[in-house]
Amino acid sequence: MKIKAIALNTFKEAIRDRILYLLLFFAAVCIIFSRLLALLTVGDKVKIIKDVGLTSLSLFGALMAILMGTGLVFKEIDKKTIYTIVSKPIHRYQFLLGKFFGLVLTLFVMLLLMSFIFLALVFFHTFTIEWEMFVAILFIFFELCLVTSVALLFSCFSTPILSSVFSLAFYLIGHTAWGLETLIKKIPPGLGKTMAQALYHFLPDLENFNFKTEIVQNLDIPSEAFLYSVLYGIFYTLFVLILAVLVFRKRDFI
Repeated sequence: MKIKAIALNTFKEAIRDRILYLLLFFAAVCIIFSRLLALLTVGDKVKIIKDVGLTSLSLFGALMAILMGTGLVFKEIDKKTIYTIVSKPIHRYQFLLGKFFGLVLTLFVMLLLMSFIFLALVFFHTFTIEWEMFVAILFIFFELCLVTSVALLFSCFSTPILSSVFSLAFYLIGHTAWGLETLIKKIPPGLGKTMAQALYHFLPDLENFNFKTEIVQNLDIPSEAFLYSVLYGIFYTLFVLILAVLVFRKRDFI
């Protein structure tokens, strides 16, 4: 009940934040702009709209998670309300989980609004409901949950600006780490290759949640890929949340 109360309060606070609606506006502009881009590009116009639209959902959803998540704990400390919270019979892990689920709920609502605009635009061109798009959007949501947990972790020990930089770096690295696998194949056996392999397995791989290309191009996706991505998202998010709880427990507010 305590986690639920904090989550609902976090949701109510987040939903009033102007930056959320600013990002929602720009996301809508990018999604609608994809139609103009499709008209100016040679190729399948619908595929271009789908590609740009799904990319916009992921990018602006991540920006929402980062900009909102990195201030969750810092705002409580800055307003001195954290002293009132920790003095009450509430565990710190309950406070963090409440903040996490509150922001996840906010992102779910924002993603729903962005998806409605995107799917309406696709329907305008195809006059059919693209059920495959829901799969891509679902895994974008899993990705946002992971990014939220990372933003929350950094907010436990750093300022919002640095936390935003760290979280954004996590997002960018997560979508470019696949290039390291290609590099590993070219490195000769030795210490350098071993270190590169260790780094590759340590770094996040957010491409596990990216089924944009397969769905837009109507390619077959093995069911094992979906299962692996779901498990990867759940366990990685849990791991980051446990780290956040451990860090937050060490902070002294007295």
